This record gives sequence, structure tokens and C-alpha cells, in this order.
Amino acid sequence: MDALSEILEIIKHKGVVYEKIDFSAPWGIALPDDNNAQFWRLVKGKCIVTIPGESMIEMKEGDTVLVPNGAAHWIADSADSKRIPSSEFLKARDSGNHLFSGAGEKTIMIGGHFAFEDKPGHPFLKDLPKVIHINNLEPGVNSWLRMTCDLIFNELDQEQPGSRKIINSLADAIFIHIIRAYLKQSGDGGGFLSALNDERISSVLKMMQYAPEKNWTIEQLSRHAGMSRSSFCIAFKKLVGETPLEYLTNWRMMKAKEILAQGNEKISEVALKVGYQSEAAFSRIFKLKVNQTPSFFKQEKKSLH
Repeated sequence: MDALSEILEIIKHKGVVYEKIDFSAPWGIALPDDNNAQFWRLVKGKCIVTIPGESMIEMKEGDTVLVPNGAAHWIADSADSKRIPSSEFLKARDSGNHLFSGAGEKTIMIGGHFAFEDKPGHPFLKDLPKVIHINNLEPGVNSWLRMTCDLIFNELDQEQPGSRKIINSLADAIFIHIIRAYLKQSGDGGGFLSALNDERISSVLKMMQYAPEKNWTIEQLSRHAGMSRSSFCIAFKKLVGETPLEYLTNWRMMKAKEILAQGNEKISEVALKVGYQSEAAFSRIFKLKVNQTPSFFKQEKKSLH
């Protein structure tokens, strides 16, 4: 498995496309700060997306916008339109009061979010910008993103038996397609994105992620990258934002959380699987990073099932 796939697997994103949006101008909705990643796909009409402190995005038909870390933002047909809180809109809709259904220009969109089991702490997500705009007409944009969004829209529009199952399955792929398109669009975007595009550093990430149980040393990692110790450590810290051993420790704890949440392994067995011969040493680091003991974390996850 490549480094990005491992990361997306461990952060446990769960795609949830929740509705087809059909508004008539004027319209506007303000969304609060949220831990979930929000995405919008403009099917017809026009829409602007604004995050405080960022440039306004004017979406064209076929464009996709992702707000990776759930920053507060608003969407509207124009900058002059009145915006209401999303909670107010949902309350009105659920009571049968369909807002924004006048005679103005129509806008049709797909709105969805990607829920995470835990608030993501991986540097990959931290390094993503507040908003990602995928221009449908830009050369090199992932054709699979277009096709997947079209499939989701058709399922939402037709509402046939099994549609929700298909939509949820496709929504997982949307997140990956958006990230792929962004990586192609941004090129060397700096930070962790550059680490994924750096053949030497990416190969080390893949190696550590694939075998967190091994007793990796700087000598082994730098040798694998084909670099001197000092050059490797400097390059890794610059791109990833953490030293190699800091990243390894944090990855081990994320992997440990994944195993503990399944509830089938003893703490000592989990410790061995993520590179700790001593259960006490593992528990100490886990408590430091997660603010919970492994046993408490395991029990808490078990109570949710």
C-alpha cells in the first residue's frame, strides 16, 4: 500500500453525502466551524464559497470545493445575498418549510461531508489549505472525480432502491479523488504534500507505516533514503514537520488507536504490534499522546459499539 493510502486508512474518514441541493436565487447559508471535511459540487447555476480571511471562490458548473478541516464558511448565489445559519435552514427544511424556492435563477449542487472517527492529527491533513478548489475545466483534473460526482448526482436524483448504499460507497472515493486532483493541481505544494511527492522521503514514510513494529533507527532510515544522516533528518523535518522518530511515534499511536478500537487484542499484544517490547513503556507514551490510558481508550470505544 502506498504512503497516502496508509494515511487515509488510518485517519478513518467516512464519506457521507447527505443531499442534492436545489435552490432559487437569492439564497445563502452560513456554516459553522466543524471537525468534519465539507465538500460542494456545483451541478448547475452559480455559487460562491467564502472562508473568512480567504479569497472568495466563484464556482463554475462542474467545479468541486473541499473545506478539509471544517473551517467556518458560507455559500451563496452572490456576495450580496442574505445568509442564514445552516441550523436554521435545516430546521425549516425538516419542518416542511422549503426555503430558497422562489422564481430566481436555479442552483443545483451536491453537498456532503467526510466524518472522521477522531479529530485528525496527522500532518497530512494539517498541511492542507483551508479550502481546495478543483476547477473542472483545468487540464489534468481527475476524470474519475467527474464521473464519481456524476454517479452520485444520478443516484441522489433518481432515488432508486439501494441508492443510499451506493452513494455512501462512492463518497469515500470522492475524498481520495479530490486529494489526487489537488496534488496534481498544486504540484510541489510544500509541507507534507511535498513529502509524498519526494521519492526518497515518501519511500521512508511507506516503510515506517508498513512496519511500525520494527525498531527503526536513523541509520536504517537514512540508508533506505540513500542520504546521509544529517541531510535525511533535515529534509524529513522540513517536509513532514516532525523529526523521523517523532513521526514514527505518532504513527505508532495512531495505529495503536486503530487496533485498540477493534477490541480484540490485549494491551501487551498491541504494544508489540506497534514496536514496544514493554507494555509499561507503550502505555506511558500512549497516555502522553492521547491523554488516555490504552485500557481506558479501549473500553471507551467498546462502549460505543
